[in-house]
Amino acid sequence: MKKLLLTLLLAFAAGHAPAALAEDEIKLDHVLADQSTNVQALQHGAQIFVNYCLNCHGAASMRYNRLHDIGLTDEQIKASLLFSGDKVGDLMTIALTKKDGKAWFGAAPPDLSVIARSKSSELGSGPDWLYTYLRSFYRDDSRPTGWNNTVFPNVGMPHVLYELQGTQRAVYKEEKDEHEGKTVRKFEGFELEKPGTLTKLQYDETVSDLVGYLVWMGEPEAAHRKQLGVLVLIFLSLLLLPCAWWLHHVYWKDVH
Repeated sequence: MKKLLLTLLLAFAAGHAPAALAEDEIKLDHVLADQSTNVQALQHGAQIFVNYCLNCHGAASMRYNRLHDIGLTDEQIKASLLFSGDKVGDLMTIALTKKDGKAWFGAAPPDLSVIARSKSSELGSGPDWLYTYLRSFYRDDSRPTGWNNTVFPNVGMPHVLYELQGTQRAVYKEEKDEHEGKTVRKFEGFELEKPGTLTKLQYDETVSDLVGYLVWMGEPEAAHRKQLGVLVLIFLSLLLLPCAWWLHHVYWKDVH
């Protein structure tokens, strides 16, 4: 029995060690602010998503008319967020097929309906991962797209926001590993090669808005659910308070 238990523990540790190591190697930056409840930021994030992400990534679980929840009218959706031929009630789907996506990028671009929740489940911090990832692209001529990413090495996705951020290169420093006795490269940071249309702070704020929208899109009812949960707890507390007082009175009535 002890040998079986030890075997199971070793198997569990072996299965989880690579994941834990991978998480330790990724240094995530904290998103500037939680924009998932900021209506103005969500509207901006939706605009960035439709114009830059929805060409290759679909959001098949989301309809355009759900954007009513963040204050957009049908006219506003039609004017700035709909492609030709789409209707306000349509799903956010794309024409790119999985076969073509795999042929062009090496892997089919994933659907982004619940990407923030998916990364939160995998890493425990979906918004921070997305925020860091979208700010960590750099020029790499050895890659088919000409781009690479320090958070997702050898990623197949090109940097679609490069016009906003500009182009940057990754700076590495060679250090000798004392344990293995060989030289390793350590990431030091990024160096801007060509400025984009936004300043660094403006780009970080734009990415924060986009990440906030992705978080909201994963669960549009999250804010309402949390508010409702607080109200339910208050109601239950007020409902149970008289019962608690009565039980206390009955229990202690013969105690002097």
